[in-house]
Amino acid sequence: MKKLLTIIVGILALCLLLVCGEYALNHRGNTGGHRVLTIYNWGDYIDPALISKFEKRTGYKVDYETFDSNESMLTKLRQGGTNYDLVIPSEYTVQRMKKEGLVARLDHQKLPNLRYIDRQFLNRSFDRGNEYSVPYFWGTLGIIYNDQKINAGAVQHWEQLWSPRLKNNVMLIDSARDVFAIALITQHQSVNTKDFTKLKRAQGHLKALTPNVKAIVADEMKMYMEQDEAAIGVTYSGDAREMMDVNHHLHYVVPSEGSNIWFDNMVIPKRAQNKAAAYAFINFMLAPANAAQNARYVGYATPNWAAKKRLSKKITSNQAFYPPQKTMRHLHTYHDLPLKTLGEYNDLFLEFKMFAK
Repeated sequence: MKKLLTIIVGILALCLLLVCGEYALNHRGNTGGHRVLTIYNWGDYIDPALISKFEKRTGYKVDYETFDSNESMLTKLRQGGTNYDLVIPSEYTVQRMKKEGLVARLDHQKLPNLRYIDRQFLNRSFDRGNEYSVPYFWGTLGIIYNDQKINAGAVQHWEQLWSPRLKNNVMLIDSARDVFAIALITQHQSVNTKDFTKLKRAQGHLKALTPNVKAIVADEMKMYMEQDEAAIGVTYSGDAREMMDVNHHLHYVVPSEGSNIWFDNMVIPKRAQNKAAAYAFINFMLAPANAAQNARYVGYATPNWAAKKRLSKKITSNQAFYPPQKTMRHLHTYHDLPLKTLGEYNDLFLEFKMFAK
C-alpha cells in the first residue's frame, strides 16, 4: 500500500511539473513565446470588438486595465508592480516618460502601418521623429454651447466668455493647464509659459471671469450640459461629441485664435515583458479598417489618413472635430513643464477656484 501511494504521489508530482512547465512556457518573456499582452489605457477608449478581433487573429490573450489620469498611470509605472506591454499616455506625459527612462525606443521597421499616420501628426515637439510614440487619437479644447440659451455668434472666441451676458452660465473643466490656457491665449501668451508674472496676470484675468462661472467640474459636465443646466461649457472635443449625441441643441466650437491640441499615444514601456505582442497590437490598430472602426466607436478624431477616408463625410467635414488648417496652425500642445512651474499653475488655479465659489 505504501509503495502504491509513493507511485501515485510521483505521478501527481510529474503532472504538476508538466502543467507548471506549460504555464511557464506560455507566460514567460518574448524568447519563450509569451502569449499575453498587458495593455494600460484610458477607460472606454477602444472598441472591445477590436480586442477580440486581435486575439483571434494573433493568438495573443489581452489583459486590459484602465486608468483615469496620466498622473495615476505614471505613478503605477514608476512603482513597477505590473509590467505593462503597451500604455496610452498624452503628449506631455510622453515627454516626462522619456526623461525618466520609462519608455522603450521604437523600431519603425516593425511598424509598417505607421505610413498611414498623417504627416501633420508626426514629428511633433513632444517626440521628434516619433522615436517613442505612435499617435492613437487627437482632439482639442473648445467651447460647447446650447443653442436654446445662446446664439452661435456669442461663443466663437475665448474672450467672449467674459461677457456680462453670460453671468452664472459658464462651466469650466477642472484642469489647471486648460483653464490657464484660455486666459493666456486671450492675453497673447504661450500656453506653456514658465513666467510666474504672466501666470499671475492670467490668474487676475480669470478672477474677472468668476461672475460667469457656474461650476468647475470634471466628468459631471456631460450630465449638466446634456440636461440643459448651463449655456456654455469648456471641454474636450471627444466629450463634446458624447454630449451632442445626447442633446442635439449642443454645438462645439474651437476658437480660431488658438487652443490646445492634444494627442494620446501608444508607447511601449521599457519594462514590457512582451514587446513582440505590443508591436503586433500597434500595427493592428494602425490598419485603416481597424483605426476607422475604433474612431467610430470612441468618437475622437483619428490621425490615420487612410482610416479617415473610411469615415462618413458627416464626421470628417465637421470642422469642430476636424478643424481647417487656418485653425490648426493656431493650436498648441502642452509641454512637460518643470515640477516647480506645475506647482505654480496648480496653486494659482486652486486660489482661483476658491475665489470662484
